[in-house]
Amino acid sequence: MTRRNLATMLFALLLVAPVAAQVDVDDVYDLVEHHYADNEGVRIHYVTLGEGPVVLFMHGFPNQWYDWRYQMAALADDHQVVAMSMRGYNRSDRPTGVEHYDVAHLTADAAAVIADLGVEGATIVGHDWGGIVAWSFAERFPELTDNLVIFNRPHPRSRKREMALNNEQKRRSAYIARFTTTEGDLGGMNAEQRARRWEGTVWYERYLEAYRRSDYEAMLNYYRAYYPAAPWMVDESPIVPLEVPVLEFHGLDDGAYVNESLNDTWKSMGQDLTLVTLPGVGHNSQNTGDIPFVTNMLRSWLELQQARR
Repeated sequence: MTRRNLATMLFALLLVAPVAAQVDVDDVYDLVEHHYADNEGVRIHYVTLGEGPVVLFMHGFPNQWYDWRYQMAALADDHQVVAMSMRGYNRSDRPTGVEHYDVAHLTADAAAVIADLGVEGATIVGHDWGGIVAWSFAERFPELTDNLVIFNRPHPRSRKREMALNNEQKRRSAYIARFTTTEGDLGGMNAEQRARRWEGTVWYERYLEAYRRSDYEAMLNYYRAYYPAAPWMVDESPIVPLEVPVLEFHGLDDGAYVNESLNDTWKSMGQDLTLVTLPGVGHNSQNTGDIPFVTNMLRSWLELQQARR
């Protein structure tokens, strides 16, 4: 199939894809089933809704599984949508110690969820820190990765390059040094402040409860385990192409990542990369901006990938 034919098919699917979800977004919380997977004694909470090919969502920092409710509502009619609470968050376990938050443990958490579901693989979707885990999961467990979808988390290789060479990215990444060297309350991290953006909606109390159950020291341990001390260096290791189809959404007003972080992503791809840039959208491209467009594009892309099998 030629690239032109693929593009035509994707456009046609986008035109006919249903705009309105069959599940009301505000009802997702009450409709999901709650489960726990075990990863070497660490319990990982996840929720599931619907039947069909599995789509596994991983949230970012400092978010909750609820952040995926729009995509879950849009896909639940013909997919099994699954959203994890990352370790340290909400109802998942919160082991003590930086060593428990290494990316190897985080990817193994996702693998444990897939095993607990009893399926052979899933479409892996990640945002922010969930995006780091998603990129790493596809590299470590390609046999479990049907497709990869990323929301506002540039490829690790491109991200490292910009952190090493781009002064604007260095400025934007300065908070990482504070996160990795400071213990205790960093300000703005308590449950009431984190949930405030949802005041006036049915989700406010839900977020508030989830943040009260979460461990902020654990959240910071993600950074401490992943990031080396400055200066950051360009990754000069040989490129191992990622052998799964990738869909990447990126809000171009993201304050965390310079847009140059998208450059050369394709060099790390062994299969097709679909890059969707979103002008006027910031870091949380999964639940801000033109949400119907994003969810419709996701659904259409998944249908396209299914049609190619």
